[in-house]
Amino acid sequence: MRIWAVANQKGGVGKTTTVVTLGGLLAARGKRVLVVDLDPHGSLTSWFGYDPDTLQHSVFDLFQHQGKVPDGLPAQLITETACTGMSLLPASTALATLERRMVGVEGMGLIISRALAQLWDDFDYVLLDNTPSLGVLMVNALAAAQHLIVPVQTEFLAIKGLERMLHTLEMIMRSQKSQLTYTIVPTLFDRRTQASVKSLNALRKSYPDTLWRFAIPVDTKFRDASQAGVVPSALDNETHGVRAYRRLLDDLIERVSAPGSQ
Repeated sequence: MRIWAVANQKGGVGKTTTVVTLGGLLAARGKRVLVVDLDPHGSLTSWFGYDPDTLQHSVFDLFQHQGKVPDGLPAQLITETACTGMSLLPASTALATLERRMVGVEGMGLIISRALAQLWDDFDYVLLDNTPSLGVLMVNALAAAQHLIVPVQTEFLAIKGLERMLHTLEMIMRSQKSQLTYTIVPTLFDRRTQASVKSLNALRKSYPDTLWRFAIPVDTKFRDASQAGVVPSALDNETHGVRAYRRLLDDLIERVSAPGSQ
């Protein structure tokens, strides 16, 4: 199993689109894919037609057992999507209450790791979609992940948000005494605008070793796919946005190694 977290402490940079598109491309290659929604807003959950306000069972259930994960519970929470080969562990808005509920409970940063350990033989890839705020959910994702994907919109304020995200990552790795590799992915790139081009050049200058060499372009097909509740490659397999994510996936598979992965 390979576990990739997709995270940034700024919203609107393409985290959910990255999870859904990469997941769909992996499923099309015959991989067994699980996408996990760790955002109380539930954008990933809503993408596939589920309402995070009314779901009776969700990833929130994993956090209700004093730091333990009962045998069989993760599998019970998984639901199907419109994409063959891709399953969903959905979110509910109740996740927003976790910080208040979990004060003083030990082991809450390892819940997702423990849940995925039970599913290790069931999936080839797990993609974790994250809330943009630092807290127990992001800590769980970073603890579980073997690689981190950081989407960054090619505009000035998003680059400032990237600095905060990398500072958070460094802080968590120091506290856990572990290392997590990461790939910065420029998103929402519009070569027609000077601001977008300048921002991409600034990223290339500041992060030459960890920045993906290409960029994900602005593509209205992503919005159309979310409205239709399907992965973008199912809507249009050759749109320029999907082609860019396919190139990103190829690079990630080539460069990212994970112990015990297939």
